[in-house]
Amino acid sequence: MIIKENINGFELSFETDQDSFSPLAIDKGTLAMLSIVSFQSSDKLLDLGCGYGVVGIYAAKILDEQNVFLSDIDTKSVSLSLKNVVINGMDAVKVIQSDCFDNIQESDFSLILSNPPYHSDFSVPKCFIEKGFNRLKIGGKMYMVTKRKDWYKNKFIAIFGGVKINEVDEYFIFCAEKRSKQYARKAHKRNSSS
Repeated sequence: MIIKENINGFELSFETDQDSFSPLAIDKGTLAMLSIVSFQSSDKLLDLGCGYGVVGIYAAKILDEQNVFLSDIDTKSVSLSLKNVVINGMDAVKVIQSDCFDNIQESDFSLILSNPPYHSDFSVPKCFIEKGFNRLKIGGKMYMVTKRKDWYKNKFIAIFGGVKINEVDEYFIFCAEKRSKQYARKAHKRNSSS
């Protein structure tokens, strides 16, 4: 199956199959997240849990494609992402098969974007948030889109010290920024004294 979609003025095509997440149309949560994110031309981006590659391939139309990385644990998703990178003329984008960050050598990302799979034990987003924090550069941001709010809000606050939450089309888009330790200490003192 081929999905053709215009995302913010970019005509993109994606090969999917019946086993893909959202095989007939691009997931509304993904589109909601992309409506919130602002990209800078210098960004280094990781599409974490990339599925068939929508977020990373879209980002590569805006960024230097050599600074765009896609990863997924699923072999079929990685295969489809590799095909979709070529279909969309983004040959320099890197696609990595990885369980969370196990096979990802890169760090100093300015953006990590994820539409994680939903599991009742939150094991996947827990790993994404905890390990993603360490792979961001200072000032880097992690965006995550979900249908649930409380667990994600609490987890982002526990790891990043704060989070902004937008609601778009019944999805929650979380944005957390990695701050310097000095900034975190000042914020903690400010909050403690009030």
